[in-house]
Amino acid sequence: MKLKLFGLILIVFVFGTFLSGCGCFYQAVKGETPPPAAPAPAAPPEAKKEIPVAAAPAPAAVVDLRDINFDFDKYNIRSGDAEILKGDAEWFKANPGKKLRIEGNCDERGTVEYNLVLGQKRADSAKNYLVNLGVDAKSMDTISYGKERPVCTEKNEGCWAKNRRAHFVPLP
Repeated sequence: MKLKLFGLILIVFVFGTFLSGCGCFYQAVKGETPPPAAPAPAAPPEAKKEIPVAAAPAPAAVVDLRDINFDFDKYNIRSGDAEILKGDAEWFKANPGKKLRIEGNCDERGTVEYNLVLGQKRADSAKNYLVNLGVDAKSMDTISYGKERPVCTEKNEGCWAKNRRAHFVPLP
């Protein structure tokens, strides 16, 4: 019993000693509150100067790059997608000197190896079509992701059709 009482007294003593070193303990005991922080000095008002600003250049025509899609197990450009590629070729006119990556993609059916080859053929097919429209071949890179980057993960024809695509990515 004496040992427990001694331990309790020791804890109270140590805790009290700890708090006594803190000035806030004395303020709390006396009922004082700490003084408010000094307000920041107000800056003297300055006269606003007019700075001439050049007129903003007219915005360039914004051309969105659109993906094209392919039929199952094919890499030929369909007529509707040819129109999309003509619009994508306009991007190069609006962005001279820019580069583009064409990513070939497939649906989940087929082996990894087969889809990588098919995706590359799709990317190359889109690139060749753009070159035939007058786009510089050096401004485009191609890569195949096969079935590794689907935009739709459902298991139906509508979803698979969305994944059979060439995706266009502007490069910095």
